[in-house]
Amino acid sequence: MQVMNSINTRQRYDLGELLRENEQELSLRYKLSFAQERAIADLIKCRTAESGGHAMHCNRCGYTEYSYNSCRNRHCPKCQFVKQEQWVDKLKSGLPATGYFHVVFTVPRTLHELFYVNQKSCYNYLLTAAITSVKQVAGSKNGIGNGVIIGGIALLHTWGQALTYHPHVHMLIPAGGLSEDHMEWIRSSREFFVPVKILSKVFRGILCKQLEGAVHNGEIFLQEGHRWSSLKAQLYKKGWNVNIKPYMAGPERVVAYLGRYTYRVAISNERITRVKDHKVSFRIKDYRSNSVIRIIELPVIEFLRRFLQHILPSGFYKIRYFGFMAQVHVGRLGKQVIALLEQSRLIPEFEGLSATEIYSAITGRTINICRVCKLGRMIPAHIKIPPS
Repeated sequence: MQVMNSINTRQRYDLGELLRENEQELSLRYKLSFAQERAIADLIKCRTAESGGHAMHCNRCGYTEYSYNSCRNRHCPKCQFVKQEQWVDKLKSGLPATGYFHVVFTVPRTLHELFYVNQKSCYNYLLTAAITSVKQVAGSKNGIGNGVIIGGIALLHTWGQALTYHPHVHMLIPAGGLSEDHMEWIRSSREFFVPVKILSKVFRGILCKQLEGAVHNGEIFLQEGHRWSSLKAQLYKKGWNVNIKPYMAGPERVVAYLGRYTYRVAISNERITRVKDHKVSFRIKDYRSNSVIRIIELPVIEFLRRFLQHILPSGFYKIRYFGFMAQVHVGRLGKQVIALLEQSRLIPEFEGLSATEIYSAITGRTINICRVCKLGRMIPAHIKIPPS
């Protein structure tokens, strides 16, 4: 039997290594939440001897190879690739075969401090306000029509390209809705079915009302010396930003979009271009300059502080389904939508496949073929390697 200890392939620069080297300073400088401490510990150990390992052996020649375990933390840039593809593939069969709108709900900077101090509650209110506002306006005389039921997927993101704090909701909505009696699919125009100015005002009103109630009942807290009345006055001085992206024709484009956005973490290892003299350089896409790619540099502690801002509270679900796509309705209303559209659905490709098989299908790399005999397949050897 041939035995080889393999070290998992790593990027040139690794976020876990940066956290390992600066963990003590981060703990001294900042008051970290439980979720942040857990993420740091997981990312440091991910695919290292500290996480333990497992073995695969060739079913033909007996060659054995060892690999370190992944941490599976949802904020780890190395652990989301296959999980993302599995989720998107599973969603295919449930997507109505119609056009889609991409809507982005953003909160003003005035709320950033309140949101960061009260993350779990405020993020829930943000998602609820975005979903409620689009359902309310779409089902009114200003939208598709009274009583119309729409559906969609809402995704919370908290970062900008430079890792700045920027809470916002991406929403994908089929271009139409079910009639009140569920017997007709009512298509919307390609210009979106809700006037954006009305939607922005309704979104602002719903979110402010929710936050006001939460402040008054003690669920969320203002910083010392701040008053809700003055904060509310600032929030109503300006229009809020709700952005309607270009119409997408068909679920294939939606699936491609979802693959980019759903399980994305704040920054990937591939974007880090240099670590030198206690500074980190990384690529950003500058959307204000026609998506030009440029490099920015930050002190390593500031870079890690910005990353840690985007660790979500424990138990928080950043993906929400609503309307006829909500889990409670998808079996009845979702099937009715698909039947009314009378179009074939996309078929999942990865159902029943292992993570290794999915990775091979996506990348074209046959990683389960024995590298020694080139004929056998690498299968689990049921050997566990304890953490060192």
